[in-house]
Amino acid sequence: MSETERGQATSAIRNADVLIVGGGLSGTMLAVQLLRLPGERQILVIEPRQELGRGEAYSAVELGHTLNGNAGRMSVDPDNADDLTQWLTAYIAAGGWPESDQQHVPISELFPPRGIFGLYAQQRLAEAKALSQSTVEHIRAEVVDLQVDDASTLLTLSDGQQLRGAFAVLATGMFPAARTPQTESSGLNAAAVDPWDVQAMTQLDPQSTVLIIGSGLTMVDAVVSLEQAGHRGPIEIFSRHGLLPHVRRQPPGWVDFLADDHSLRSPRQLLREVRRQCRIALDQGIDWQAPLDTVRGHIGRLWSQASDRQKRQFVRHVRPWWESHHHRSPPLSAELVTRLQGEGRLRIRAASFKGLEPSLGAEVTIRLRPRGQQDVTQVSGVALINSSGIEYDWRRVARPLPRQLLVRGLIQPGPLALGIAADVSGAVVDAQGQVSQRLFAMGPPLRGMWWESTAVTDVALQAKALAARLVLGAYPLLR
Repeated sequence: MSETERGQATSAIRNADVLIVGGGLSGTMLAVQLLRLPGERQILVIEPRQELGRGEAYSAVELGHTLNGNAGRMSVDPDNADDLTQWLTAYIAAGGWPESDQQHVPISELFPPRGIFGLYAQQRLAEAKALSQSTVEHIRAEVVDLQVDDASTLLTLSDGQQLRGAFAVLATGMFPAARTPQTESSGLNAAAVDPWDVQAMTQLDPQSTVLIIGSGLTMVDAVVSLEQAGHRGPIEIFSRHGLLPHVRRQPPGWVDFLADDHSLRSPRQLLREVRRQCRIALDQGIDWQAPLDTVRGHIGRLWSQASDRQKRQFVRHVRPWWESHHHRSPPLSAELVTRLQGEGRLRIRAASFKGLEPSLGAEVTIRLRPRGQQDVTQVSGVALINSSGIEYDWRRVARPLPRQLLVRGLIQPGPLALGIAADVSGAVVDAQGQVSQRLFAMGPPLRGMWWESTAVTDVALQAKALAARLVLGAYPLLR
């Protein structure tokens, strides 16, 4: 893969057909889909990391940081649900990932390390490049500004380069709260250890108390990191509702009840019916996860047709339980959390983070308000980890591109300030409510549009549809 390195700036503006901003999983999957379509196009992917296909999620190097879905659920090919299973079968047979035999399940039920999944995405990109008349080039820089006119888009990069394209796509992925500078910072990140930095955790006193803010899947990763770093002391976890992710099991199939009943429209109606279906399953001796797993394919439709009031109700009252029940933990990680709880080393409490308390010495002290109480208490530990998840409100993200897009009025916040606004095809809606003909988005930036817009299968479907729109739809420029 050819790369243009930092520092090779030129005064000339480079031209391309499609500019993809971000070369993580979203950007890579879009590039693959564009490569697979007939015709000849020049595609530039702008990504500061050394490699495409990994992004934040799949740059992990620790084997313990695994996907939270099994191989059978994580294909990057929307036309082949078994694509990852097939790739893993060949990869393991060739001697890759020997630790996979610790899971004692069929390959389709394995939970691969995220780093290995990144390798899989990279190989699928390489294969698509080899078979295509189109080209993909990795421009290794950060996009710091973007402009749009009637005829094209213009990107300005951190190394001074400028790129012009018929279309630009915001495939910026997720902004992890632990790694994202905030416009209104509480100081949490400045005092916190990165949840995925095992090396940094090896510097901690192994018997010391570690504090964690947030109890979702990032917390699970943080606990795995601490264990791999040799930490053996207490772990105190705090989140607003005190809910842990359930373990992901392999339930049997269940009737797709939402496909048969389109009268279920509101979040309240959905919740009531899901509970009823889960009770039916349990009465039959079937795992409650079976009916819940049928819901995922309908979330986009249900969310998009819900009113703003219904969406706010869902986020306020249902979201914590949806996250803990639906975004479940991989089995080996869940086993670790359960074991540490049983040993009394890990404790979770429902409390809201209220800020840092100045403290002398090496300890970190935080202020907390326990759920249902008014008084604020203080808790101290040798280290603090921010596991509060993903920052979806672009107004809070202190990075050059989101700031410039907002200043220029090229974007507006999505529903409930989740990501950015767009139409059903991913065409970005600007501050005046105009739908862009040149600027598109996909993946996590569209969380507010579809609610679930982060999983591999969600992004794979979006990538295929967007590629078709750009190349074969209303835009003959790229044919």
